[in-house]
Amino acid sequence: MTSLSQAKAMGGVGSILVLLSFVPSVGFLLGLVGLVLVLIAVKQISDAVNDREIFNNVLIAVILQIVGVAILTFAVAGALFGFLFASQQIGPAPSPFDGFGGFGMMPDGAFWAVLGAFVVGLFAMWIILIVAARFLRRGYEGIAAKTGTGMFGTVGRWYFYGALLVIVFVGLIVILIAEILQIVAFFSLPESVPPQQGTQQPYGTQPL
Repeated sequence: MTSLSQAKAMGGVGSILVLLSFVPSVGFLLGLVGLVLVLIAVKQISDAVNDREIFNNVLIAVILQIVGVAILTFAVAGALFGFLFASQQIGPAPSPFDGFGGFGMMPDGAFWAVLGAFVVGLFAMWIILIVAARFLRRGYEGIAAKTGTGMFGTVGRWYFYGALLVIVFVGLIVILIAEILQIVAFFSLPESVPPQQGTQQPYGTQPL
């Protein structure tokens, strides 16, 4: 039987590091290392059960998540620079008590343009994260089916529901719960692939 012990340990540790992404200063680095470890663990599981779609789905999900976060970052940065730039074009305000500390207020047209660009970026990020969560759910459901670890199916569903609700911020809590459950899921993996899965036919072949 194909061993899953390395994937079990690597995925569990990687999931813990991903959860530590919120730690100040070093959180980003810890999260990045954890994400790589989780991807390697999923690849090992995918190879062990002869199901390439498991890794492909999770990899697509991770790529889409990175794209979504990048879009949100650019939207926030663009909105901030837009507000600052537009407010400074007005010149000194006649009153020292205006909201920009010496600069005139932003014209209505510029304000709505910047706000509109931010909302569009936020909406695009939301849609991308939903699509990413759908791929992740599909990949994790594959792991659950092939290894008998039903917790992965639960993790996939919680990630998906979290992505749906992230636009109202409740989803962030749901995703946090999913990340905690992901740790449990990896450490719940069996030490080896169940016998009926270890003998599964590779892709492209059919039993006689």
